Amino acid sequence: MTDSLGVVIPAYDPDPLALSRYLTAVRTALNPETVRVELDQPTESHVELLSESSIDLNTSRDRRGKGAAIAAGFDALDTDIYVFADADGSIPVSSLDEIVREIRAGDSEVCIGSRRHPSSEILAPQAVGRRFLGSLFAVVARRILPTRCRDYQCGAKAVRADAWESIGRHCYERGFAWDLEFVSVADVLGYDIVEVPVVWADRSDSTVDPLSTSFELLAALITVKRRTDAIATNRAVRTTSH
Repeated sequence: MTDSLGVVIPAYDPDPLALSRYLTAVRTALNPETVRVELDQPTESHVELLSESSIDLNTSRDRRGKGAAIAAGFDALDTDIYVFADADGSIPVSSLDEIVREIRAGDSEVCIGSRRHPSSEILAPQAVGRRFLGSLFAVVARRILPTRCRDYQCGAKAVRADAWESIGRHCYERGFAWDLEFVSVADVLGYDIVEVPVVWADRSDSTVDPLSTSFELLAALITVKRRTDAIATNRAVRTTSH
């Protein structure tokens, strides 16, 4: 029997029509049991349009942050596998399908998309400045953290439900640093992490500010390193994670 799948899309000020099209593609290609949109600070038009998309829509009057939205969505699911994708649709459903297939194959409990994988296809690259900041962060993260990944921040990751139960209780970052913490905690708890190539296209209308986000991520590196070091030296935590 095929493992059931739940999809979470964290969103803040999305293009509702583009998101609706993306949600339709997700349902068609992945056939998930649940598609849940975690929408922060929605407008009436957001709610009206997305309510017609046959999804579970959870709204927050506050801007919780990407990480808090994903965690809330994962905690609300009742499926065997959880996957999230960024609301801008920069990663097509074909790549999401590959990530889910990797989990369903049973070789890994955590799978992350990677824009920097040698086999990835970049249809529309980021502007030079954003690309430089992203590459610089990846290099710094690999030097500071024990987890060696090509791309910590790619907006598509999947995890088995039982693994999330262990990983999620150690994830505290509410913003964009959540991806970094998720990967690092999964690694230190002993879960194998598989990076798969993706097709990816930059969205110029993204609400992400590259400079402030870069500072946020760099500041979070030290905090995440401290937390994961504490987990690594706590045998009780590591032995009860599986």
